[in-house]
Amino acid sequence: MSRRAAILGGLMSLAVGVPALALDLQLPANARLTVERDSTLDSFAAPVGVFAEGGVPVRVIEGPVSRQAWRIDTGALTTLQVMAPLRAQIEAAGYDIVFECTARTCGGFDFRFAVETLPGPNMYVNIRAYRYLTASRGPVDTPQEVITVLASASASSAYVQIIRAGPTGGDTIARGTSPPPASSRSGPPATADDLPGILLSQGHAVLRDLEFDSGSATLGPGPFASLAVLARFLNTRPELRLALVGHTDTVGGLDPNIVLSRRRAQSVRDRLIDVHGVPADRLDAEGMGYLSPVATNLDAAGRDQNRRVEAVLLSAE
Repeated sequence: MSRRAAILGGLMSLAVGVPALALDLQLPANARLTVERDSTLDSFAAPVGVFAEGGVPVRVIEGPVSRQAWRIDTGALTTLQVMAPLRAQIEAAGYDIVFECTARTCGGFDFRFAVETLPGPNMYVNIRAYRYLTASRGPVDTPQEVITVLASASASSAYVQIIRAGPTGGDTIARGTSPPPASSRSGPPATADDLPGILLSQGHAVLRDLEFDSGSATLGPGPFASLAVLARFLNTRPELRLALVGHTDTVGGLDPNIVLSRRRAQSVRDRLIDVHGVPADRLDAEGMGYLSPVATNLDAAGRDQNRRVEAVLLSAE
């Protein structure tokens, strides 16, 4: 087993209690808490927009505030690989994603130094490779509770900063061992006709009609109705982009599964560009390997569900 596979081989649940629905944020088993700062009464300025005209628009939340930074000692992870599972869990717990950006779209250096960031060496932010997300409960203009996630990646490590503010922001964080039920972290399988509606309502959808040979990254000849629908959808919504994210079951090691899942997503991207005429700059391709299952890997039916490519909706850059 490679060192990277050993580091990411298990999962650790960080259970943060909320009044109605527990929020379980999963990080790799060897993620290490580098700093934790809790305040029983504080204020936090949550970013809700990119850096522009000399500043970042924010919503200020008062109440308990919990701040944490985590380090994941493995290389070759992208910021999307770090952020995507956390975003899915946050949405499944009933939060609304009110803002999300990448290093380039956030404002790079200016955004990073305009928002609250725990100091180094506990939290490291690569100016060229980070993502930021703000989610909230309650009205957009006067949220009752917010959670922000800052994910950054370097050649050897990834860092995650999580800040919660509001009535439950200072709740005790308990380490657990069981991930949330897969059904709570995944949208329903999408048929071709369902895709636009599911993407707009849930932000992601599984492309269930795609076919790959076992162990192969080559997309079958098709035609695949889902790809035609995606192309028409993007043609009518020029403000939107898609990330195509490949996933695998747990057969084999993590490293080859991440490579395979990324290549499958790239094959789908190539087909949308070459056959359906979607502009290349409106499509990303990433691979998660087996890190984000939607079903059990203990039986054939579950493994089949986990082998998939998802479309994730992004705003235009």
